Amino acid sequence: MKAFVLETYGKPLRAVEMPEPMPAPHEVLVRMVAAGVNHADERTRIGEFKAVFHLDLPKVMGGELSGEVIAVGEDVTGFGPGDRVYGYTGVVGMGSWAEVVAVDAAALAPAPSSIPLVDAAALPVVALTAWQALVTLGQVRPGQTVLVHGGAGGVGSAVIQLAKHLGATVATTASADSADLVRALGADVVIDYRSEDFVERLADVPVDIVVDTQGGDITTRSLRVLRRGGLVVGIAGTPDPHLADQAGAGRVVKAALAVLSLRLRRQARRLGVRYRFLFIQPDGEALAAAAGLVDDGVLRPVVDRVLPFDDTLVALDQLLAGRARGKILVTTTPEEGVNHA
Repeated sequence: MKAFVLETYGKPLRAVEMPEPMPAPHEVLVRMVAAGVNHADERTRIGEFKAVFHLDLPKVMGGELSGEVIAVGEDVTGFGPGDRVYGYTGVVGMGSWAEVVAVDAAALAPAPSSIPLVDAAALPVVALTAWQALVTLGQVRPGQTVLVHGGAGGVGSAVIQLAKHLGATVATTASADSADLVRALGADVVIDYRSEDFVERLADVPVDIVVDTQGGDITTRSLRVLRRGGLVVGIAGTPDPHLADQAGAGRVVKAALAVLSLRLRRQARRLGVRYRFLFIQPDGEALAAAAGLVDDGVLRPVVDRVLPFDDTLVALDQLLAGRARGKILVTTTPEEGVNHA
């Protein structure tokens, strides 16, 4: 089978031919139909997480997929050959950029039945990010206000839809070209990041939760729009010590992350607000709930384009270049290699 492999941190990924994996007792063997490309894939390639998450190189890359079950391990119940599934393998598991993938059964869920299987690959990372940011960490309640940066992107589009479903007022930053898209997804307040200052625009709209997909100065400025006790959930910004706990890393790594995030956490405390870095975890139960929301018409994937699997590295380059409206996917099904935008 064909796969895209990381052999050395910092080096380009390489397309290789390799044997199909065999499922362990707790695993499901999936014929990959589509896979997503994500910024976390590039951050893993350059070694940004190597002190926290240990990977045995060489490693097949990619973390999210949709596909059909080929076989199951002897301890697996709930899945069988022919089932349509989707899932997120996690940074340690990886492996979705291959024609056949062995996935922990706990990381999979039945794919939504109301959308094409290819489009389901656009959901695992964004749905889990939205769910873990808003439900697990944020505990969003009706009547609260949520700000998400980059509402036209994959994560932003999912956060808008889930926050609206949870009863929140939703504000988002987006380009003027994407204003109609994010409003259609449910955004109540749309801020043109090119011509408007989101801090000034939200001065009279205290925010309960910010989902920050940008990092850097956007993170520190987001602290200023929160009401007292509010929370910034960082997706792309500065990791904090919770990441070491999540990864099972040692005290040295935890201490290093504490130093790295100290200034940001101090700024948050002075303002009476909180900051948490979110590194999503595989969660088949949450994906099952997300599939239900899709089939109920509450949540829909936003797909920018679909490329052939052979062009996986091209897809990653396009993602890193920016300007995608929604997710960029690759597929092993040739007729699906078209632009959705």
